[in-house]
Amino acid sequence: MDMTQPDLYQRARDLLPQLSAWRRDLHARPELGFEEVRTAAQVAASLKEMGIAVETGVGVTGVVGRLGSGHPAIGLRGDMDALPLQEANDVPYCSQNPNVMHACGHDGNTAIVLGAAKLLSTMPNRPAGEIRFLLQPSEENQDDEGKSGAQRMIEDGALEGLDAIVGQHVDSLTPVGRIQLASGYAMASADSFEATIIGSGAHGAMPHTGVDPIYILSHVIQAIHAIVSRRIDPIRPAVISIGSVHSGLAGNIIPERVQLNGTIRSFDPEVRKQLWAELERALAVARALGGDYRLDIQGGYPSTFNHGSVSDLIAASARDLVGPDCVEVMEPTMGAEDFSLMSQKAPAAMFMTGVEIEGDTRQHHNETFDMDERGLAVGAAVMAETTCRLLVTLADA
Repeated sequence: MDMTQPDLYQRARDLLPQLSAWRRDLHARPELGFEEVRTAAQVAASLKEMGIAVETGVGVTGVVGRLGSGHPAIGLRGDMDALPLQEANDVPYCSQNPNVMHACGHDGNTAIVLGAAKLLSTMPNRPAGEIRFLLQPSEENQDDEGKSGAQRMIEDGALEGLDAIVGQHVDSLTPVGRIQLASGYAMASADSFEATIIGSGAHGAMPHTGVDPIYILSHVIQAIHAIVSRRIDPIRPAVISIGSVHSGLAGNIIPERVQLNGTIRSFDPEVRKQLWAELERALAVARALGGDYRLDIQGGYPSTFNHGSVSDLIAASARDLVGPDCVEVMEPTMGAEDFSLMSQKAPAAMFMTGVEIEGDTRQHHNETFDMDERGLAVGAAVMAETTCRLLVTLADA
């Protein structure tokens, strides 16, 4: 399919000063999940200036913009929340909010969606249909009910009637001018667990008078670590990791209980279900050794699945706009994203936009995170072009 707008990438590069200004404004005034009041107001104002109808307060602090109407309807997703980190960079746009920082790049993600909105709203030959801009809160965290921004926006009806969704995230490990893209499972489901192994306390010099939960723990850990290697099909990826263990206050006292916390990751929903059951079985070792246990598994984000129909159009758009070698195959990661919740509502795919600072790579979720903003033009152009192709393709379906 020929590009809808042959000059789209150049228009995106011409927009770079505005993309940078949007991103730096948000970077200097970051807000945590479900607290993005100023951020949402700035995003809403920018969309309104483009003549886009705006609804605020969606999913608590989310923003939905609507351009055009009718069928098909395409959603473009960006996340707006920052992280609880103190920024260590010395730059003019450094965070002005103590202990809050855009250390993951959501300021860039938001700027890219705004850039796509600008390109699409000023496009003279834009295909017919609705384009819905989904600026969501709180991708990084959940509220008191365990719900993230994507889930809250879904509950508020923000995705109703969408025929496809395109997501994007900046990637500081990928060079500018390239995107990372996977088809199929791209990111894992992420569940957490909290377990308590219960014994009975005793003096350390007389262990036979109690039931030692630390001794039991040694067997439980072995059982947990054997789940993936001995209970799960080896060609179906899975991870269970124990991240914290807490027990006791003194070296000569056998405690009554041990608490442990961990994470569960997988791609396949059936494997996810099996991991939960096997974790219960592993903790039950405590009862065989004379103790007891409690296990609480908190279901998190499901796995992110990139639908091939959307991924293919993203790849074709990027190659035609930027160059034949700009698309790199993304290796599936055990990291998680609440975009996965959106991808369950309509065919969807997420790509990663390269924003690596050449010779000075900045890691995500780090106090020195930063990006080469030239990559924002790539992300905005690819998102806008993919939208046009989806509108044409789905209209003909």
